[in-house]
Amino acid sequence: MHTGMTVGEFSRATHLSVKTLRHYHDVALLTPADVDPVTGYRYYSPDQVPTAQVIVRLRNLDMPVADVKAVLAAEDVSTRNQLIAAHLARLENRLAQARSAVESLRDLLARPVHGSTIEYRTVRDQAAIGIREVIHRQDLAGWWQGALGELHGFTTARGLRTTGPMGGLFANELLEDEHGEALVFVPFDGEVRPVGRIDAVVVPGAELAVAVHHGTLQTIDLTYGDLGTHAARHEISVDGPLREFYLRSPVDVTVEDELVTEVGWPIFRASN
Repeated sequence: MHTGMTVGEFSRATHLSVKTLRHYHDVALLTPADVDPVTGYRYYSPDQVPTAQVIVRLRNLDMPVADVKAVLAAEDVSTRNQLIAAHLARLENRLAQARSAVESLRDLLARPVHGSTIEYRTVRDQAAIGIREVIHRQDLAGWWQGALGELHGFTTARGLRTTGPMGGLFANELLEDEHGEALVFVPFDGEVRPVGRIDAVVVPGAELAVAVHHGTLQTIDLTYGDLGTHAARHEISVDGPLREFYLRSPVDVTVEDELVTEVGWPIFRASN
């Protein structure tokens, strides 16, 4: 004779389907109080209803099963609250990313048909100090931000007189194969000894189609799209690293909307 609630009764009481209860049993998230060894019927204790209600709310917040287990197993309120707070922070970050994506889409839909204004420019070989590394594309944003900050700190601490804005050079493979070389540099005419990742470099000259991107780098792909389309239509695109010049970089502004970036696409020009 079994006491307690049948799986159907427990399902109705908790609003968890029988299929979901079976899954939670299989993954040891919510184990029945008793299982008949002959029939395999599962029985739940009424005391498990509050636990099921907590599980429902945590899962409604997209908390992974492993994290729900950790919350339920927490030995004290402080640990439990820290786990929940960490998950809520991740949700807020995802929400912020979603809002940013929505705003970006709205900007794209409202964007003028003519796109960016494009000019041609010849850049010469340029002496600089820089940080060069072969990286994965998914690591690019963090690496780039760190390299910019490191170069800015170095030039400021040494009192170096730079000869132009900071820039970046990015191998085609970084976008095409998601793994390639990146260089962040500061133009500098003088002697400098290597310090850590920072070394003297020569940024090679090139013929470029250039467009200016204003604002967050989350939408800089639009400017790249304008340049690539222009180069393809005029049949002037050539292989070579893409480059950026940071007229107003993250070290200069506190709001992303104030960033100003020149994007350079390598091209062929018959004469200068």
